[in-house]
Amino acid sequence: MFHSEFLEMTMPRAHKRFRWIGMTLWISILSCPVGFSENSTTAEREPFSIVLLPDTQYYSEKFPETYKIQTKWIRANAITKNIKFVIHLGDIVQNRHERETEWYIARYAHKLLDGVVPYSVAPGNHDMVVEPRDTSLFNKYFPSSDYDFWDWYGGNFGDKNDSNYCFFNAAGMSFLILNLEYAPGDDVLAWANTIVEKYKHHRTIVATHHYLRPGGRGEVGERMWNTFVKNHKNIFLVVCGHVGALTLQNSINDAGNMVYEILTDYQGMENGGNGWLRILTFTPDKNVIEVQEYSPLLKQSRRAISHNYRLYYDMRNAN
Repeated sequence: MFHSEFLEMTMPRAHKRFRWIGMTLWISILSCPVGFSENSTTAEREPFSIVLLPDTQYYSEKFPETYKIQTKWIRANAITKNIKFVIHLGDIVQNRHERETEWYIARYAHKLLDGVVPYSVAPGNHDMVVEPRDTSLFNKYFPSSDYDFWDWYGGNFGDKNDSNYCFFNAAGMSFLILNLEYAPGDDVLAWANTIVEKYKHHRTIVATHHYLRPGGRGEVGERMWNTFVKNHKNIFLVVCGHVGALTLQNSINDAGNMVYEILTDYQGMENGGNGWLRILTFTPDKNVIEVQEYSPLLKQSRRAISHNYRLYYDMRNAN
């Protein structure tokens, strides 16, 4: 279900929750990230975007044209909107292994981006048999071998593509995107720790299917936060889906830096989500990330404060 008609924000130290309605929202970072050493020219500091593609399960099952409309729009706007990366948030399909045609539909939609915009995927609970874990169809249609060709693909955990990492560069900054499977085990989180530490000078985004709920992190999210996310000063953003809601939470990691945690899931809306995309536009010269929504199916944006806000994020060169 689509639960949130407002933006929920948890302030990490005061432990207060606020509802923001009818105003532009600005959130200040309490402390700036350290340890980055990018160099860039003014020309390289142009705004750029990443696109979140959440819970497409009903598009694969019932509305395949919507899936294609989404990726066709991304492809068509890759240059004008300077889209650097597309992150799928899991639940690519609805029926796991029961209807393989859903996987074909999803793979076709993503192939429209090949060679145009880099994109990542990681399985949600609807993309696997959870117990015992079986991701065979996910790995049939999104195998690591399909990505090894691209220089932006870093690698994967074990012999499957369930958890993987990717890179992109923008505005003189280096970014790491770490994609973690649904409810990652201790072995996956140990691997994730080594990857983020290895690329500790990359600004890091963690993407996983299940992490945040409207009321805060659940058991899975808390375990990920405590054993992985909070340990790394370069992780500044966690994005997830799974729960039909829009939620923003702020947390402070062990280095004293802000971590934004964003939940996005439209599956409970009409037509399986009406094709809504979450677009994060980074403006380096203003140290701002603008979070917006657009539906290429409806050809419209959403204007409410619960759907559009700005986050402060320090993108200045380190001294």
